[in-house]
Amino acid sequence: MNFFMGKRFVGPGGGKKDQGPEVVFDNREESNKRMKRMLRTIKIAIVVAVLAIAAFDSFYTLSENEMAVLTTFGRPSSVTTSGPKFKVPFIQKVHKMSKEIKGMPIGYDPDYNAQNHADSENNPITVTSESEMITKDFNFVNVDFYIEYQIVDPIKAYIHSDTAIPILKNLAQSYIRDTVGSYSVDEVITTGKSEIQAKVKALLSERLEQEDIGLGINNVTIQDAQPPTDAVNNAFKAVEDAKQGMDTKINEARKYQSEQLPAANAKADKAARDAEAYRQQRISEAEGQVSRFNDMYQEYAKYPLITKKRMFYETMEDILPGLKVIINGSDGTQTMLPLDSFVTGAQTNTGSQGAYSGSQDHQANQEDQAGSGSLNSQPGAYDQDNTQDNMDGSNDQNGGGQ
Repeated sequence: MNFFMGKRFVGPGGGKKDQGPEVVFDNREESNKRMKRMLRTIKIAIVVAVLAIAAFDSFYTLSENEMAVLTTFGRPSSVTTSGPKFKVPFIQKVHKMSKEIKGMPIGYDPDYNAQNHADSENNPITVTSESEMITKDFNFVNVDFYIEYQIVDPIKAYIHSDTAIPILKNLAQSYIRDTVGSYSVDEVITTGKSEIQAKVKALLSERLEQEDIGLGINNVTIQDAQPPTDAVNNAFKAVEDAKQGMDTKINEARKYQSEQLPAANAKADKAARDAEAYRQQRISEAEGQVSRFNDMYQEYAKYPLITKKRMFYETMEDILPGLKVIINGSDGTQTMLPLDSFVTGAQTNTGSQGAYSGSQDHQANQEDQAGSGSLNSQPGAYDQDNTQDNMDGSNDQNGGGQ
């Protein structure tokens, strides 16, 4: 910038030309004003930019599956509720964390790409160094675990953010190997899976509480357990199939039991009710017989001889209609009363002979009893004269008593 102050222009001929009033350009004041305006604009732009950045940095939002650690000059504080939040710009910093349950595979790599085998040695499906273990009975077995964990303390997780996952993996492998080593290979592959999972979860959870790294265990699952050789694997599969078949049969038997028990119980209840009814019936009959006997005894106590005769006659009425009597005559003939028809006579010869021998014995007994003057009511032939004498004597006694 040229400043012409108190100078004249010289013409092209070397002579001096009078320019009239002297033209002087003094731009210093104008330049200062222009500089001030420019600086003011820059300052305003900077202030606006700072305010925009501060406004943008003053708010943050947490979703339902997120929580945050807010640090103020390096001092952490947790924020667990969702929604828009405010923080002091340039002073407080937000570190977001997920509330979701995360997984850690042990013994296998779920990110293996079957179509890309370039890195198959370093990135296999099965990680042998993690899955191969030795059991209590000194057998090798490949066991794949899946550890589900979650952040339970965001501040502790933020402090141990660089070491928390390696610590968790090392502890999980240690407790898994220790637990699997206390079971036999049959239990690891078949029946002991649930018990092993529960034990590893309990031990790992307790140890993480002691380590206090902000992580918690949600679940421990055995993804797969099999022997390292195919022959042994097939044998264990056969054992597992047999056990499943056994469980199926047990379930079927329990189903049949549940179906048959109600009918059996109903049948037993019916039998018990029938027995109780029969018992009551027999008791009632016995009580009736006892009552009749007591009444008869009272009558007998009043009139003993008459009661004896009545009882004797009633007994004879029951016995004689079905009794066959054979009378031996003095001439050697035999007469059987009542007389049988010609049709049924042949069928009853055997029975007649039995009745004959029985009647002879009975007659002998009656003769002995008649000599002693006693009255006896037995089926078969009886001494009529003796009985008539006793009846006459009884009438006389009763008559005299009356």
